[in-house]
Amino acid sequence: MVTFFCCIIFLIAGYFVYGKFVENKLFKTDPNRPTPCKTLGDGVDYKEMKTWKVFVIQFLNIAGLGPIFGAILGAAYGPMSYLWICLGCVFFGATHDYFSGMMSIRANGRSMPVIMGAYLGGWARKFMNVFLVLMLVLVGCSFVSGPADLLNQMAPIGRLIWVVLIFGYYIIATILPIDKIIGRIYPFMGALLLFMAFSIGGVMIFKSLTGQMDLYELSFDSFRNFHSNPDKFVLIPMLFVVLSCGAISGFHSTQSPLMARCINNEKNGRKVFYGSMITEGIVAMIWATVAMNYFGGPEGLNEAAAAGMTPAIIVNAICNEWLGKVGAILAIIGVVCCPITTGDTCFRSTRLLLGDALNIDQKSIKNRILFATPVFAFAVVVSTVNFTTLWNYVGIANQVIAMFMLWTGAKYLSKSYKRFYLSVPATFITFICFSFFLLAPHSMGGFELQPMYGYIVGSVVALAAAVSFEAYCIKRKRMTLKAR
Repeated sequence: MVTFFCCIIFLIAGYFVYGKFVENKLFKTDPNRPTPCKTLGDGVDYKEMKTWKVFVIQFLNIAGLGPIFGAILGAAYGPMSYLWICLGCVFFGATHDYFSGMMSIRANGRSMPVIMGAYLGGWARKFMNVFLVLMLVLVGCSFVSGPADLLNQMAPIGRLIWVVLIFGYYIIATILPIDKIIGRIYPFMGALLLFMAFSIGGVMIFKSLTGQMDLYELSFDSFRNFHSNPDKFVLIPMLFVVLSCGAISGFHSTQSPLMARCINNEKNGRKVFYGSMITEGIVAMIWATVAMNYFGGPEGLNEAAAAGMTPAIIVNAICNEWLGKVGAILAIIGVVCCPITTGDTCFRSTRLLLGDALNIDQKSIKNRILFATPVFAFAVVVSTVNFTTLWNYVGIANQVIAMFMLWTGAKYLSKSYKRFYLSVPATFITFICFSFFLLAPHSMGGFELQPMYGYIVGSVVALAAAVSFEAYCIKRKRMTLKAR
């Protein structure tokens, strides 16, 4: 119980202390500077909305089932997941999300490839345009087939019919103005996701206080890998990729520009971008703690996973047992509806990304249909094939995007020593990404080599990136002084 409450307090304090530092000292917001919805308002994508609504939409955009399923998978590695959620969320993820959102605001709401290209070069923009389109479509398609299968089990009218209906919703949500569907449905769905997490967390606390459950505490003895197969699933870097939502997730930077076009004042950026990530961290902390202790510890969780209990089954079992009929309804909403509310923004982000890549305005519905048509045609093709192998790479692809975004933010701050607040996390995530490629199992997109090789290569690449970045900063400072 002590570990859980300390972690929750740390996350909340992170928002008020470090979040304020990021806002005022690192990025330096300007409340008098007009935001894109004020200067470019088109009633479609650039649409001013109330801050609370922008916050809830941003939270659901970046969350979905990520902080639930990812936290459960991360909990299999033991209480070390608590540390990663706390430190990762405050110093990595929330900062990453804040900069991706605020830099988009300063760039008139443009998508990440445009911003990355401005700071990392044209090659980064071209690479990320292709990379993000592929990833967003892949993620969007996965959130068609999964919910369709579950819906067909509950209402067997035919899987194909459910696929068509979900795709139909995606098309409408992608083309219509953001406040017509997303702006109306998301606040309700976000509230349900939070209600489910806090209800489950409340039951866990009650069981702990009444002696029905002993919560696993973080101690020096628990600073190890609890995974049932620790030789194959190495703690570092596996935990830092499996548990992304709730710590740091590059996918969030693809969603932030949607809300960057709707936020009405820069001073609300911390509430929307930093605050939504802290909220996701709290949700992840609740589910990691619940999953670990529901089965009597991380060993029990691993045994359950080995017996075939997937995160979806675990969520359903816990909700039904602890919350009864209400829990059953919440489980269905969570496992079915939350993925769908992530899928629609994947396709909307893809439309905006392509529009930014070609520099074509999408105010007219004709242009929106023009961009949406090839996206959904490609998505339909992807949905008809077995993309399980490709999906194995989504986890690491997520952190590759985060790596690029952190280096972009560091480049934004390159004029001052404050760049270290982003270059250090960027260096660490660079190490995680490259070591993962070499160490991870084949089933997760890695080469499954010995840890030593992954750590050496990861360290060399990360160090080279850090040294190159610092060399650039020093050279830039000398040129600036010389020009004076």
